[in-house]
Amino acid sequence: MRLYNRSFLAIALSACCVSAFAPSKHQHATKSAVSQSSAAQSTFQSPSFLTNNLRNNFQLSVATSEICASSVTRPNDIANPWEVHKFGGASLADAGLYRTVGELLITESSGRLMPADDSEDGEQKHSGPIPTMAIVSARAGMTDQLVAVVDSALLDMNAAESALTKAVETQLSILKELAPPTITDEIEERMLKDAKDILSVVQSLRMIRSVPPSVMEVVTGFGEIWSAQTLYAYLKHKGVKTAWLDARDVLIVRSEKANAGLGDKGSSSSTGGVTPLYVESALKMEEWWNGVGKKEGVNSEDIPPTEAPIVIATGFVATSDSGVPTTLKRSGSDYSATIFAKLTDSARVTMWKNTDGVYTADPRRVPEAFSIDSLKYDEAMELAYFGAQVLHPSAMEPCIDGNIPVYVRNIFNPDFKGTVIQGRCTSLSETNKAGKVVNWRSKQGEIPIKGITSVDGVSLLTLEGASVIGGAQVAERFMGSMAGAGIDVLMVTQASAESSITIVVPENMGQAALRAAQSTFELELSRSNVNGISLTDKSLAIVAIVGEGMALQSGVSATFMSSLAKANVNIRVIAQGSSERQVAVVVDGDDASRALRAAHMAFTLSQTMVSVTVLGATGKLGSALIRQLNEQRESLSKKMNLSICVNAVSSSKKMIMGKDGKCLVTTSDVNEMLDSDEATGLDMHALTMALKADVNPHRVVIDCTNDDSVADYYAQWLNSGANVISPGRRAGAGPMDRYKEIREAVSSNSVEWQYESSVGSSLPVLSTLRDLLQTGDDVQLLRGCLSGTMAYVFRTMDENTSFSEAVRQAVEKDFAENNIREDLSGVDAARKVVVLARELGMDVSVEDVVVESLLTDEIRNKEYTGTREEINAAILEDLKSLDEPMLKRWKEESDNGRLLRYKFYVDVATGICQCKLEGVDNKDTLYRLRENENLIAFETSRYTTSPLIVKGAAAGPELAAAGMFADLLRIGRGFSAST
Repeated sequence: MRLYNRSFLAIALSACCVSAFAPSKHQHATKSAVSQSSAAQSTFQSPSFLTNNLRNNFQLSVATSEICASSVTRPNDIANPWEVHKFGGASLADAGLYRTVGELLITESSGRLMPADDSEDGEQKHSGPIPTMAIVSARAGMTDQLVAVVDSALLDMNAAESALTKAVETQLSILKELAPPTITDEIEERMLKDAKDILSVVQSLRMIRSVPPSVMEVVTGFGEIWSAQTLYAYLKHKGVKTAWLDARDVLIVRSEKANAGLGDKGSSSSTGGVTPLYVESALKMEEWWNGVGKKEGVNSEDIPPTEAPIVIATGFVATSDSGVPTTLKRSGSDYSATIFAKLTDSARVTMWKNTDGVYTADPRRVPEAFSIDSLKYDEAMELAYFGAQVLHPSAMEPCIDGNIPVYVRNIFNPDFKGTVIQGRCTSLSETNKAGKVVNWRSKQGEIPIKGITSVDGVSLLTLEGASVIGGAQVAERFMGSMAGAGIDVLMVTQASAESSITIVVPENMGQAALRAAQSTFELELSRSNVNGISLTDKSLAIVAIVGEGMALQSGVSATFMSSLAKANVNIRVIAQGSSERQVAVVVDGDDASRALRAAHMAFTLSQTMVSVTVLGATGKLGSALIRQLNEQRESLSKKMNLSICVNAVSSSKKMIMGKDGKCLVTTSDVNEMLDSDEATGLDMHALTMALKADVNPHRVVIDCTNDDSVADYYAQWLNSGANVISPGRRAGAGPMDRYKEIREAVSSNSVEWQYESSVGSSLPVLSTLRDLLQTGDDVQLLRGCLSGTMAYVFRTMDENTSFSEAVRQAVEKDFAENNIREDLSGVDAARKVVVLARELGMDVSVEDVVVESLLTDEIRNKEYTGTREEINAAILEDLKSLDEPMLKRWKEESDNGRLLRYKFYVDVATGICQCKLEGVDNKDTLYRLRENENLIAFETSRYTTSPLIVKGAAAGPELAAAGMFADLLRIGRGFSAST
C-alpha cells in the first residue's frame, strides 16, 4: 500500500512537470493521446466482446450482477447483501465523533429487526448480520488545510511545512485517542511518510510556479486516506473484522475535464465530467477483496455466522483510466458511496449527515423547513442541481439502474427515519396520457412540490438584438462559445423575436463568459449587428421549486410568482424544465432568503408566518394588542394556518429585537422585556435597517404611538416591502405631501397600509366606505359621531352629573385620548373626518375642518406640567369652570326634546367638513347613541330613503386593539390568499 501511494505522487509530479515544460500544445497533443491510449491498454483488460466505441455507453448501463463476482457481492456466504454508509467531515470532526461513527457501524452491521409484514408468520424477526461498507470523507477542515499546504508552497515552504505538520499532528492525536500503540504505530508511520512525500511534491511547485490540478487532487486526497485508517484503527481495537480500502486502488474513472481541479468549496453542481468505469472497477474490487480482504480477515470462512465484515473505504478519491490519481471533486464522497453500492450490489445506501434527512428548504434560511419523508431519484437530482447541498447531484446515478434506495439520516439523531430516495418519476409523455390538467389547490392535502432550493452567486450574461444573424445561428454560436470556454451554463432563456438570449452562469465564471461571447461576436459587435453583450454586476441567486406533482397541475407557477411578488422580490429570469418537475427564477442575491421563505409558505409547506413589529407596545393600545395576540396564537395556527411572530417591540424610549429576526418570547407585560439586558435605546434608523434586513417575506409594522416622527418612516417601510398598520391619525390626517408619498409607496410595492382602526376603532367604517366606492356607489354625505369620549360624556351628563365629572369618568374608563384636550377641543374628531374625506378623494387637511371646541382658549392653550396623570387631574380641575355653561346648554336642548351630541359632517358636494356640538331629536340616528358607541351614516345615491348605518361600541383600548388585530388578520389573509 505504501509503495502504491508513492507511485501516485510520482505520477502526479511527473504529470505536472510534463504539462509545465511541454514544448507546444500541438507537439504535446499527439504524444499525450498516444501515451494515454497505451496506458489504458496496459492497465485494463476489458471483456473481448466490448469494442472501444461501445465501451462508454456500456459502463453507464451495465448491471452490477454482470460485473461483480458473487464472492464480493455476497461475502462469506452471508444471506444479507452489503449496505453502504457514508460519513462526511462534519461527522468526523474529533475523536468522539469517530467513536460515534464506529459504534454506529457496529450496530448497523449486527442487523436489525425486520417489519412483521415482511415475515410469513407475521412476527418480527432479526435480519442477521449485514456486510457493511463505510465511505468516509476527510476530517472536518482537513481538505482546506491540505489546499493551504499546496497554495502556500508557492510562496513560503516553511509556512507550507508548518501547515502540513499541524494537519498531520491533529489527525495523529485523534488516532492515538482511539486505539493503542500496537495498532496505531504502523498507521502513524505511514502518515508521517505520506507527509514527507507531500512535502517533496510541493517543493517542486516552486520550480514551475503553478499548481497543476493533478497535484492538488493527489495531495488533498490524503485527508480521506488518513481518515479511513483512523476509523479502521478504532474498529480493529474493538475487535471487529475490518479492513480499510484506498479507493484509488479500486475506483477507476474517466474524466472529460482532466484539468478541472477540485471544484469550488460547497459546490454540488458538477463532478467535473467524471464517469465511473464499472467493468475495470469491478475487476479491481475483486482483486482487492481476494488480496487485502483475505489478508485482513474480512474475506474469510472463519468469520462466525453472527458477524459480518466492515470495510472502511475512502471517499472523494479515485484513479483515472490513464493511471493518474484524481478525485470526484468537492463534495464527491456521496458519489463514491453510490458507486461502491453499485459495485457491491448493495441493498441500500445511507448518507449520514448532520440534519434529519433532506429538508423542504435550507433550514438555516427557512426555519420552518422540515424533513421530507421520500423523494424520487429525479427529484433528488433536481434539488441537488439547484443547490441543495445535502446530496451531490451525481450521487443518484449509480443507484438508478438497480433501484438501490438511498437513505439520508442524522448521525446525531440516528433513531429518526430521515428521507428515503428511490424510484423514478413518471415521464412527461406518460403523465400526459394518464390524466387531464387540474388546479393543484383542488387536490386537498396534496402539495405539488417536494422542496425549494437555491443557488447563490450567479450572474446573467445577455446577448441582445441579434435579429440580423438569425435566432438559430445565434443560439448555436453563443452556446458554443460557452462550451469552448468551459463555462457552466445553469439556465437559458431566449427571446426569438429579438434573437436575444440570456444565460445564467456562476458568478466566478462571469467575466470569462463575457470575454468568450465578445470574442465570438466580435465582428457583429463592430458592425452593430448585435446590440450588445452585457454581464450583471450584482450578485444574483437562482430559486427553484422542485416536485413530480407539478406536471399537469395548473396554478403552481402562479402561486410561486405571486408569493414572490407579495414578498417584494423582483424576478430577473424565469425558466421551467421540460419535465415540468421544476420552475426556477433568478432574483437579487439579497432577496434569496426572503424568496425561499415566501415560496415555502405559499405551498403550505409551512404556516404563513407574519413578522410583526409593535411600536408603542407599552401603552394602553400596544399592551392590549400584545395580550390579544398571545390569547389567539393557538387559534390562529389551527384555524388560519397563520403564525404571528412578534420580533420587535418598543416603548417611547427603548426597544428590543429578536436576534436574526427570530420571534421574541412575548409576555403580557412588555415592560419586562424592555427592562432586560437585551433591550437598547429606541433608534428608529436601526429598527428600520433591521426591518429591511428581515428575510421573512411577510412583514408588518404596527404603530401604536400616534407620533408624527414615527409616521415619517412609513414610506421607507412600505418601499422595503413591509406593511403598516396605524391606529393613530398622524399619517392618515397629517401633511398632504407625506400622505401622498405613503399612498405612492403602497401602490408601487404591492403592500398594504391598514388604518381601519384609526377612524372607528373596531368598526368597519373605512372598509364599508371603500366597498361603496368600488362598487360604483356615489357617496354624497357622511355624518355621525366618531368620538367615544364625546359619546360617553353627553350620554352621561345631566342635572346630577356635571360635565367635568362625565369627562373624569370617561378618562377612568380609558375612553379618552392620552391628552384629553384632543378629544374636548374636537381635534381628534377632526383628524378622523380628514381620513374619511381623503378616502372620498377630497383634498382636505385638519385646518380645513370647521371645528367647534368645547374648551376655552385659556384651557386649550395652557401649559400643564407633570406626569400624564397629574396633567389630566389639573385639566379636570379646570374643566369645572365649564360645568355651568355646559349644563345650561344641556337644559336648553332637553327642554325642546333634544339631546346633545358631538356630530360630524362630510358634505362631498360642497366640500364642507365640520365637527360641532348640536341637539338632535328622536328622529336623528344619534338620538339613541349609547355611552361607548360610534355611529356613521352613509347617504349615497343607492341609500336614498334611509342611510346605511355602521354603529357599535368603539371606545377603549381593548376595542381599538381588536380593530388593529382585524387589520393584521386582513393582511394575513392576503398573504395566505397569495399563496
